[in-house]
Amino acid sequence: MSFACVHEPFGDAFYFGPERLSPRYENDEAARQASGFADSTFKTIFERIEKEGKEGKRLFIKDIIHYLVPPQGKPATIAPSLGGKSNKKGVGTNGETNGANGVSNGEINGVNGASAGESNGYTNGHTNGTSSKAPYPYDTLAEPGNPTVVPAEILKQFHFTFFDPPSPLQHPILLPLYYPTPRCLGPSLAGTPESSPENLKDGAVSITVIDADDLLDNPEGIIKAYCKEVGMDYDPNMLIWDTEEHHKKAREAFDKWRGFHDDAINSTSLKARSVEHKKKPKTPEQENAEWAEKYGADAAKVIRETVDANVEDYEYLKSFAIKV
Repeated sequence: MSFACVHEPFGDAFYFGPERLSPRYENDEAARQASGFADSTFKTIFERIEKEGKEGKRLFIKDIIHYLVPPQGKPATIAPSLGGKSNKKGVGTNGETNGANGVSNGEINGVNGASAGESNGYTNGHTNGTSSKAPYPYDTLAEPGNPTVVPAEILKQFHFTFFDPPSPLQHPILLPLYYPTPRCLGPSLAGTPESSPENLKDGAVSITVIDADDLLDNPEGIIKAYCKEVGMDYDPNMLIWDTEEHHKKAREAFDKWRGFHDDAINSTSLKARSVEHKKKPKTPEQENAEWAEKYGADAAKVIRETVDANVEDYEYLKSFAIKV
């Protein structure tokens, strides 16, 4: 079976597009335009994914779940380009915007719900990817029980695998690795209740959980189990990527977020880590002392609060992890 890999597509809409959820570039229109993604909506991203899937290959999409969830615990409403119903009376028919037919027969409809400049369904004055105010919150309605901006009918098309440090699939104790990165650490970013399997269980969305420590200790066993979980044949070559073709693809895919993927770019395979590299348990007091020495007392306090705020979610999700 051949695969088409799509690397972190939803960040384009989350950070830069006219439906952006993140405030990071809100006051930097030049950066949004320079990114090349200022016109990317959640709909255009799903259209790209659909196109990749029509080439006869199975899709493997690596992304970050909070790109589909409003930050800082804000309530989620459906993205306008995906057919979000207007919460303003008198708009469209039965309160629906022109983008209401964005999903049809389980596929993303490439006709209805899109127009030049993605203007249909917007009430905040968007023009060619720019606006006079932040686009979120959208002027659309929420979907009951759905913590994301994507309709459940679209989410159900995918089999989700939760594995992405520093989310609750690698122990929160590793969060200090992210502290030197500006704006990359805080309890609200490190873990969100919306990423819990409990939040999607009523929607019958397929979910697989992999613990990063289990994968590093037994990569072959975990990948074999994962292949069985998603219905594909295991091949030992899945753990090796040591050709120029492999590295060329990796460099192209990772170029968008330079610096975040350097270790992956420079790697050639995944092998079980040695005993020396396995995590050794430490007391909270030892951890606090190490963080204070390395990052300073104020940073150590933020790190401790962030770790403590996420341990319960980590332990809960770990209970669902693949066992071998």
